[in-house]
Amino acid sequence: MDTAGTAEPACVLVFSGSDPSGGAGMQADITAITALGAHPLSVVTVLTVQDNERVFGVFPVAADLVRQQAQVLLDRIDISAVKLGIVGNRANAEAIAAIIRDLRARQPDLPVVFDPVLANGHGDSLASEDPVAALAPLFELATVITPNRVEADRLCGAQASPEQQAAMLLERGCQHVLLKGGHGPERDEVLNRWVSRTQHRNWSWPRLPGEFHGSGCTLAAALSALLAQGMDIEQAIDAAQIYCQQTLTESYAIASGQRIPSRTLPFLKLRG
Repeated sequence: MDTAGTAEPACVLVFSGSDPSGGAGMQADITAITALGAHPLSVVTVLTVQDNERVFGVFPVAADLVRQQAQVLLDRIDISAVKLGIVGNRANAEAIAAIIRDLRARQPDLPVVFDPVLANGHGDSLASEDPVAALAPLFELATVITPNRVEADRLCGAQASPEQQAAMLLERGCQHVLLKGGHGPERDEVLNRWVSRTQHRNWSWPRLPGEFHGSGCTLAAALSALLAQGMDIEQAIDAAQIYCQQTLTESYAIASGQRIPSRTLPFLKLRG
């Protein structure tokens, strides 16, 4: 087949952990980014032992191996966005931060989507040490950070309001904050809040029955794919949520417990 006229897709450099169940982590990132028209470059930070419900073991990759995985890609491939998931420990976070700073020296506007994953839905930790402290080097590098309610409470304190939590994250250097409402108190809806230093907007989505494995990964990965292809931040946040809600609506079960978002079904075009 002649592919001489085929355009190269925008590439997203992904740092995240491997989930053997295929529901979350690296496997979720790869499928969501591909479904939305970009190409994932996958750097594994953590090996996990988990199914669609529980995490039984977390084994961070050595920081130097994380760096080497990324460097051979950077030496050859243009990067259009970065997506950060589980890092595993502080050493990995520092290695990733150094890589992003090098990229930003050449590409000051490079989008970085930071999903500050601390635990799975049951509260099983996804780091080998204090997960909050491990993430510290990455806040100032985030174009947008996407914590859920539980993560925001751990990062900023449960006594703080969502507005106060967003302000705290902006003070740490994040340019935009998308507070996800899946674990929020609203019974019939999910309220997502976007806040930057100059803009804010809320979205309300119907709360779907059941629980999902990898919904946060799906949203953040989708957002990174859309930013990599040149969408502005508000349009990308809006479109990523539309996509994520559709994946949850069409979710499927691989066993009892949390359902898997259907990330690769045909979806409505999100841009013209």
